[in-house]
Amino acid sequence: MIKFENVTKIYPGMSSPAVDDLSFTVPTGEICTIVGPSGCGKTTAMKMVNRLIDATGGAIYVLDERGDMSNVLEIDPIQLRRSIGYIIQQIGLFPHRTILENIGTVPQLLDWDKARIRRRAEELVTMMNMPVDFLDRYPHELSGGQRQRIGVARGMATDPPVMLMDEPFGAVDPINRNILQNEFLRLQQEVKKTILFVTHDIDEAIKMGDKICILNVGGFLEQFDSPANILAHPANEFVEDFVGADRALKRLNLVRVEEVMNTHPPLLQATQNVEQAVGFMAEQGIRFAYVVDADRTLKGYVRGRDLKGKTGWVDEFVEPAATTIPLTTSLKDALSEMLVVDYANVCVVDAQNRVRGLIDTNMIHEAVIESAAAAEGEEA
Repeated sequence: MIKFENVTKIYPGMSSPAVDDLSFTVPTGEICTIVGPSGCGKTTAMKMVNRLIDATGGAIYVLDERGDMSNVLEIDPIQLRRSIGYIIQQIGLFPHRTILENIGTVPQLLDWDKARIRRRAEELVTMMNMPVDFLDRYPHELSGGQRQRIGVARGMATDPPVMLMDEPFGAVDPINRNILQNEFLRLQQEVKKTILFVTHDIDEAIKMGDKICILNVGGFLEQFDSPANILAHPANEFVEDFVGADRALKRLNLVRVEEVMNTHPPLLQATQNVEQAVGFMAEQGIRFAYVVDADRTLKGYVRGRDLKGKTGWVDEFVEPAATTIPLTTSLKDALSEMLVVDYANVCVVDAQNRVRGLIDTNMIHEAVIESAAAAEGEEA
């Protein structure tokens, strides 16, 4: 848990506060995104948690490793910073140190032995879906997205209960940003950290946050609530303008494909013969079908027209699928992906690439209509 209690920050020589009487609570295991225009104090608020900046007034409490709520101003700042994960936009990896040494920065300060650091680093890179042999590489040998994953891994090295993330995906391209966001949300389902996540992007705030803290210039809190409530019930004109007019579409960020997908899609087995496949597709009224093996691992797809008049086995005609969508993907991201590859439907897969369902544009269209109707009903 992180609790702000009437927190104010006034910088020396300034007459107006950077953060003004800020109070909110982040429940344990949740992500709170802090968003607002330039000069709203969002980064200042975050940096007061690990005392890179000290508050002028009020108190900030964090749930420590013993399960006690502690006032950060009563904790030694060095000890405090070593107990809180910190991830920044420009990654901040040491260029002269290997990936192993970068991940081991804080564990080394806490006197972990080399074997323990190695074990933890291997665990983290595996968690980030990266090869263990990357640990012996240097940052310049990795792509931007890979370096950002290592930045996240370093922030999690000592398994801190609280993490601070300052625009962590802002320095990567839009495609990698979306991938990293989805990967982190999947990871958060496992690790359940308490996180303050600073962003300037309301779409990212909606997608990533269990709670959203919207600040105005001068660090004034305009609204603190769940993304769904903020979209349905903006507190005032500022919040309404900041969120934007397309609130029904933004609500698609709140729905995961696993909530609306067809869990029993028409699939072909790679071992089926072509005659069976043609008959199955005619029976289902479909022009193409996805193909799986015995354990539902996706092999690709076949088109009905390519099978007509042919003999043999389905796997002889399989073409690779241009894309797949993880279970935790938002409907907004799913729609974007489908438009990019020009697919009317896409397979939803788990971490082992097993097909768990199918999502199509009609399902998303229905979700948009339901979302708009729900928003109108809540506003009535």
